[in-house]
Amino acid sequence: MEFFTRSGEETIALGKKLGSRLVPGDCVALSGPLGAGKTAFTKGIALALGIREPVTSPTFTVISEYEGTVPLYHIDAYRLQGPADFINLGAEDLLFGQGVCVIEWSERIREELPDDAIRVTIEPAGGEGRRITLENWPRRELTPV
Repeated sequence: MEFFTRSGEETIALGKKLGSRLVPGDCVALSGPLGAGKTAFTKGIALALGIREPVTSPTFTVISEYEGTVPLYHIDAYRLQGPADFINLGAEDLLFGQGVCVIEWSERIREELPDDAIRVTIEPAGGEGRRITLENWPRRELTPV
């Protein structure tokens, strides 16, 4: 599935739309260049999960946990050297836990992701525009923003 957003607000809205259809145990694997909108997309997912505290990029903390109607585990693999770092963090417990995992820079740990991870690629598409591609999306209705 492919979507186009024209602003950060629309990227958040699409994340919220996706987030409203996520269930415990889902893993969302985000990829895209710096500044593509991965954290904005995650903010939308958090809103859908009832999280009201500010969501920020966990680049330096690596993992941020948020409590909502379903826990959100926000992981940033940017600073990880590879799958071994990911495993040493105990992140596998989060992948198969009772919450939703959202992983930024997921391409760095691809081999550790569940086969059914929802893959989201976010790419700049002129100005504030973004092209957002969803792969491996379960058959849960999702329509354009």
